[in-house]
Amino acid sequence: MTRLAGVLLQPTSFPGRYGIGDLGEAAYRFVDFLNAAGQSLWQVLPLGPTGYGDSPYQCFSAFAGNPLLIDPEQLVGDGLLAWDELNNVPAFPQDKVDYGPVINWKLPLLKKSYGRFRDHASPELDLDFQVFCAENAGWLDDYALFMAIKDAQGGGAWGGWDLDIRTRQPEALKRWAAELAEPVKMQKYLQWQFFRQWLALKHYANARGVRIVGDIPIFVAYDSADAWANRELFYIDEDGQPTVVAGVPPDYFSETGQLWGNPLYRWDKMAARGYSWWIARFRAMLTMVDIIRVDHFRAFYDYWEIPAGEETAINGQWVPGPGPDLFRIVEKELGKVLIVAEDLGDFTPKARAGIDALMTEFGFPGMKILQFGFGSGPTDKFLPHNFNSPNWVVYPGTHDNDTIMGWYAGSSQAYEREFALKYLGKSDASDLAWDIIRLGWASVADTAITSVQDLLSLGSEARMNVPSRAGGNWQWRYQYGDLSEALRERLLELTLIYGRAPRIAVEEPSADE
Repeated sequence: MTRLAGVLLQPTSFPGRYGIGDLGEAAYRFVDFLNAAGQSLWQVLPLGPTGYGDSPYQCFSAFAGNPLLIDPEQLVGDGLLAWDELNNVPAFPQDKVDYGPVINWKLPLLKKSYGRFRDHASPELDLDFQVFCAENAGWLDDYALFMAIKDAQGGGAWGGWDLDIRTRQPEALKRWAAELAEPVKMQKYLQWQFFRQWLALKHYANARGVRIVGDIPIFVAYDSADAWANRELFYIDEDGQPTVVAGVPPDYFSETGQLWGNPLYRWDKMAARGYSWWIARFRAMLTMVDIIRVDHFRAFYDYWEIPAGEETAINGQWVPGPGPDLFRIVEKELGKVLIVAEDLGDFTPKARAGIDALMTEFGFPGMKILQFGFGSGPTDKFLPHNFNSPNWVVYPGTHDNDTIMGWYAGSSQAYEREFALKYLGKSDASDLAWDIIRLGWASVADTAITSVQDLLSLGSEARMNVPSRAGGNWQWRYQYGDLSEALRERLLELTLIYGRAPRIAVEEPSADE
């Protein structure tokens, strides 16, 4: 297996003057940075349209893209906006995404571009749009209608809609589709623009030896087109309300567990349909990315089922998942799918053995988080000398963890900090983020990935997410100039030293040296 390295960064974190990172110039410059630094992978979080809380793990669709990531300047290039319409941009903060004001400014701008497309699209653009709609009709038709109805209903969750459309009665579907024909087409237009821009960026990255690692949350949001259009595949009652929901029991992050609230799959119904919904989901994802990280992979083995209405995740039970049957059918339909299994959490010996067997059968690598390794002494499974094979992806931390410098300054325990310095052979933590990055790069793990926040040695102010915190997540952005030439050279040197830059030839030292 080739040793690889990469960087984790959500596109919302790109710099720029439009209030949120997008798929424009900064994205292409980031790919150039990765290429020049010898990196082979760019990992992103889910790219779907976000709702309440702005979480990419609670999207309105498992298939759609986030319109907020559309680059307005490319719309100007297509003649769908004018430059002067980008002159009076609000004074957005540059170091974070303030989602409310961004949404209030950007969505009307995108709607304006749709009006121009509707009235003046060239034959070439119109044909491209029609082809996109036809090729993606399997998910796009339901999503566009869902979003159009949602807007018409003031943004409320579909569980509060009138019973006939909540339960998708044929006459109600026809009536709403006719009444909202124009908003439905606009939603399709936004998806077309997102995918045009994203796939062009992916092509640019792939041509430069950078593959995209995407992210599939195992569960979908309740307030999503997926749950609304496929209610029979979930534990959702006749009135459209979930009967049981997802979460995890008390763990590292929360004494009361995490109550996610996602509807749970009826795996028996999924199996009876040959897992066609999952096959479609994987197929769609593989048009967007090259490798798929599956968040909360353990739920394919067993998952925490919580009765709807509970206030915490404490009162739940473990229920068996589909096991290997799903992935056997996926491989039969799609061939070998490159999957990284997010296999973190607390497990009973039986559950751990079951998850390991599932990962081993299909060759899926799991994840090692170095930040977790300093709490239980030299036998800790997250310490590199205990990695039992190269088939791992190693990280300093995930999007749910504090940054390394933030961890050391505040969210770690004294004994963890003391052991970390001893393990690293350091007397102080002045360069701890890079010391931990080096630890991952030097490990036997086939793949090592770090975040931009840790490359920049930032503190807790740059943390992407605090699990169970209601607001203030998913906001961080870096600034122009942060990804400096000195940073690039340092990352390239580290990547070369530990044999993780397969595209770059390394000269062997001469005998005289």
